[in-house]
Amino acid sequence: MTFVQLKYVLAIACEGSMSRAAKALFISQPSLSNAVQELESELGITLFHRTTTGVVVTTDGAEFLRYAHQVIEQTKLIEERYFGSAPIKHQFCVSTQHYSFAVEAFVELIRQLGGPEYDFRLRETQTFEIIEDVAALRSEVGVLYLNDFNRSVIEKCLADNELIFTQLFVAKPHVFVGAHSPLAGLPSVTLHDLAPFPRLSYEQGDEHNAFYFAEELQSTRESAKDILVRDRATLFNLMLGLDGYTISSGVINAELNGPQIVAVPLDVDDAMEIGYITHTRVAPGVFAERYIAELKRCADAARQSGIAQ
Repeated sequence: MTFVQLKYVLAIACEGSMSRAAKALFISQPSLSNAVQELESELGITLFHRTTTGVVVTTDGAEFLRYAHQVIEQTKLIEERYFGSAPIKHQFCVSTQHYSFAVEAFVELIRQLGGPEYDFRLRETQTFEIIEDVAALRSEVGVLYLNDFNRSVIEKCLADNELIFTQLFVAKPHVFVGAHSPLAGLPSVTLHDLAPFPRLSYEQGDEHNAFYFAEELQSTRESAKDILVRDRATLFNLMLGLDGYTISSGVINAELNGPQIVAVPLDVDDAMEIGYITHTRVAPGVFAERYIAELKRCADAARQSGIAQ
């Protein structure tokens, strides 16, 4: 077993495809396949199942990748710290629902550990893709929420993919609105108050039951005006331009998002249990651990502000 082989298997797990991994590693696909086959033969296990659409990590492979990831990460840090090598381009990826605190934690991670070179990725994406990313080891950490409505469906998906959910905080429901919205000055709003305004939601696609994977509370409630978007900047622009609203946690970073978006408490009997997901067979690496620590710091701040429990 060689250091290079460890790098190869991690790249394959990250890309989900032999061809894409070979391209990223700047080697031929046959050379990559041969290296993996030699490693599998030496270990006596199968690391990947080959499919027509790519590769899937096996149970044995997930366990091996856990150790391989730690070896590679720690070796890079040792080389950089003690042998005077050129700065390592550190790599880390997180997939998340559209939460400003998840971005805040990502910013702090880069400030603290990014170094002169890095390849860090923040994927604000659909809920099911977050689960897929962490299951396929494309991301070390995923951020999403559970509540009474979606819990059974989401927890089954997590269990099926050998993922575990760890709670950060429980958020009281809020609506995000523009600072000049008629709703912005109210001490709280009801669902009836929201009826005249456009409801803004993140698109979850048609392949899965979108209601259960929705980012917003009360997603099954009828609304006369519905707008679906894919990214947070578009949602905020529509919020400001059309006096729209979205139902979320109420946790927002004014430094990153400015004063134009405000949170107003929503008077409903519901709550968002916001947390992070990780793979049960892959221990978080250095960057994942620091990112999780930053998420917990944001959670503590939300609790101190009274927005969360």
